[in-house]
Amino acid sequence: MAAIFAGVLPVFLLLALGYGLKKSDYLPDAAWRPIEKLAINVLYPGFLIPAIWNADLSGSAAGAAGAAAVTVSIIVSTLTLLSKPLLPLSGPAYTSVFQGMIRWNSFVFLPVVQATFGPESVGLAAVVIAAMIPVSNILSVIVLAKWGADQRGASPRALVRAMMSNPILLACLLGLALNFSGAPKPPGVAETLQLLGSAALPLGLIVAGAGLSFRELARTRVTVGAVVVVKMIVTPLAMWQLARLYGGDEMAQGIALLCGAAPGAASAYVLARQMGGDAPLMAGIIAATTVFSVIGIPTALLLFHLA
Repeated sequence: MAAIFAGVLPVFLLLALGYGLKKSDYLPDAAWRPIEKLAINVLYPGFLIPAIWNADLSGSAAGAAGAAAVTVSIIVSTLTLLSKPLLPLSGPAYTSVFQGMIRWNSFVFLPVVQATFGPESVGLAAVVIAAMIPVSNILSVIVLAKWGADQRGASPRALVRAMMSNPILLACLLGLALNFSGAPKPPGVAETLQLLGSAALPLGLIVAGAGLSFRELARTRVTVGAVVVVKMIVTPLAMWQLARLYGGDEMAQGIALLCGAAPGAASAYVLARQMGGDAPLMAGIIAATTVFSVIGIPTALLLFHLA
């Protein structure tokens, strides 16, 4: 357990650093948005493109992990939709619960995968991200368009436009295209992307930490607690076992487990603000799942290695 925790400890220390920098006003509030934009639009694609480009996709690891993650997300989404009439929540609050159930923070997921399974696992983990982004984003936008405040639905064209403007999804698709085409790596390009990528994960974790907010946890603790149980306990176990059922090897199963155990995505808060969701509740869910993951991820890895 100590070795596992030591492997993922730097991830949570960087999250804590970002939170501390934001709360201490070391950087003004106005500075964080450009930093986040740089990380998501430039540095993170610089990390994902070569990771997927260089990944060995000939085995079953990526397929099994990606299929398990997508399948469980669809099942959880369906059950959450079916349970809506039973939930004493407003429309905007329900949209935040829905996002909390199915969206996850790849800035936490990728460095934990790398620390656990080594650099060779990052490309496979990035393929899982490529599979999950369209599913989680499309479902979230549809739910927000129906139940968000002052929303009147979203057209298929708007959904496609939203997907194709997502820099992370575009980076994943470009990496897959380069991988499948066997495109040669021009001199200097791979090195440039490597330099960009080396800054992506640490800066992304700092930005994610800066975005944490605990103000709503006391008021919404029952709702947030229910999301934490499903998102951080049920989902990772289901993804792990389904990856095994799909014939995935040890790495595929571990990647699926960590995908499920990753905390809520900071981008869900942005989407909640843009489309009339309950943004304070969304912030509380993200904060609670992030704190829970400090113990939840090492515990999940311990169970995985003991199985």
